[in-house]
Amino acid sequence: MPEPPEPAPRGRHPLPRLLAHLGGRRRTVLWASACSVLNKVLDLAPPVLIGLAVDVVVERETSLLARLGVESPGAQLALLCAATALIFVLESLFEWLYALAWRNLAQAVQHDLRGAAWEHVLRLDLGWHEDRSTGRLLNVLVDDVNQLERFLDGGANELLQVATTVLVIGGVFLWVAPQVAVLAMAPIPPILLASLAYQRRLAPRYARVREEAGRLAGLFAQSLQGIAVIHAFTAERHEADRARAASGAYREANRGAIALSAAYTPLIRMAVLVAFLAALGVGGALTLDGRLSVGTYSLLVFLVQRMVWPVTRLGGTFDLYQRAMASTARILDLLDATPAVQGGGRALARRDVRGHLRFEGVTFAYPGGAPVLDGLDLDVPAGATVAVVGATGAGKTTLIKLLLRFHDPQAGRITLDGVDLRDLDPASLRGAVGLVGQDPFLFDGTVRENVRYGTFDADDAALEAACRAAEAHDFVAALPRGYDTVVGERGQKLSGGQRQRLSIARAVLKDPPVLVLDEATSSVDNETEAAIQRSLARITRDRTTLVVAHRLSTIRHADRIVVLEAGRPLEQGTHEALLARDGAYAALWRVQTGERAPGA
Repeated sequence: MPEPPEPAPRGRHPLPRLLAHLGGRRRTVLWASACSVLNKVLDLAPPVLIGLAVDVVVERETSLLARLGVESPGAQLALLCAATALIFVLESLFEWLYALAWRNLAQAVQHDLRGAAWEHVLRLDLGWHEDRSTGRLLNVLVDDVNQLERFLDGGANELLQVATTVLVIGGVFLWVAPQVAVLAMAPIPPILLASLAYQRRLAPRYARVREEAGRLAGLFAQSLQGIAVIHAFTAERHEADRARAASGAYREANRGAIALSAAYTPLIRMAVLVAFLAALGVGGALTLDGRLSVGTYSLLVFLVQRMVWPVTRLGGTFDLYQRAMASTARILDLLDATPAVQGGGRALARRDVRGHLRFEGVTFAYPGGAPVLDGLDLDVPAGATVAVVGATGAGKTTLIKLLLRFHDPQAGRITLDGVDLRDLDPASLRGAVGLVGQDPFLFDGTVRENVRYGTFDADDAALEAACRAAEAHDFVAALPRGYDTVVGERGQKLSGGQRQRLSIARAVLKDPPVLVLDEATSSVDNETEAAIQRSLARITRDRTTLVVAHRLSTIRHADRIVVLEAGRPLEQGTHEALLARDGAYAALWRVQTGERAPGA
């Protein structure tokens, strides 16, 4: 099934959006930046010391240091050696400090963004999740966040140090040899303009790379989730071909970006050649004419080397930067996503909930589809058990999604004890409702952890009582490690009936005033169904219960049965009353039991 198109990229550049998110770590950013700059300034000092040393050897008592008061050449060299030792120690210190600061910042930002993005994803409504690929989301949460971490770990420091190099060396050139400075610095503006042009051209290419990476991750995640279907239909070759095609698209997207980024350094190297020739040729000519000292000429030659080579590495740094910005845009777009279902401010005290549910003129349609519910009116009295039946597509499961506020109706309202659900805090509402679904989901953990899920502070006595009520205790006790047995991903080490009973035990432990059963026995055998029915009969007593059922035998004792058709109640009443009416419900009952219609 093709996935829906991704939202259009936002107008703002990702860098200022990222800096806004880093606001709480401004001091760390400033400290790391200061250490990078100081390290680079100290790193540029040795050429100055070499120039001074050459000046001492050539000029002796008339050298620059002599004019500053250190007359003896021996004392001048001793001073230079001491200064060199101090500079190397400080340079190493600041290199350690900036590495520590940037790496810790990268880890902290990675941790903060991933945590914030994951928490935000968990709070987004079910409709948002239904329109997104799980693999693509995982790609943003893992790979894109890692891409940003790699840039902060090395690329940010590299950009700062290159900028410091150009500014410091440019200042030295202007001070000691203005004639050479103009020619030596001439390539810098074209290099910067070329870098900006490359950024603009690389940005959409790396955005495509990240999209293809997300598509590939989504394909892998989907195939792993459906591995049983793949094996059952011997579709391994088909899936391998799909993955190969997606990987090829990812490779092609990368190839387009690489072709452009790889050309950067050779082109920039040609521009840098001008700076080197200016220092070497023009500076040499001025020295031969006696307008520059030998020490100053040595300084210029050494410094231009120190400026030239870092600039040629800008291509790799900008490449890392563009990858990081493409990833950052995806992370921040995820953080900017807003849920369609907004929470109300009213909280519920669960002990005060009576459980009276009303659906009043509820109309709902999924995006692009016809109405699933059309002006539905339904009353579920407090403490009653009401069952909803109907053909596939009649709106039974949608009813439950609206009750839990996974979606909101387009018209009408749903109330709990007279309060519109839209006025309630969703967490408070869902805390009052226990759900047992037709496809019970268990996490990769122990039986104990799965039953306690959502009621994390329950003690072992309450846990065991809930399992006994759900008729799960006996089979759990027979497992290799009892309640500490690991059930596997999605509970795959257990049978369908065992998973269902643990799901019921989880709802029992929660002890909600409203219980929702969505096809709770649709995929189990008759013996398991009988066991589940016995447990449900106990746990639904004196509790508002809404049951969606396919097997009519499971709801024959409900206080009221509602037959849905095309999103509206077609008929309702007790099991006996509906059979006596000989309408839609009676026809369904005859189909399931094999009974003959009257007069047949």
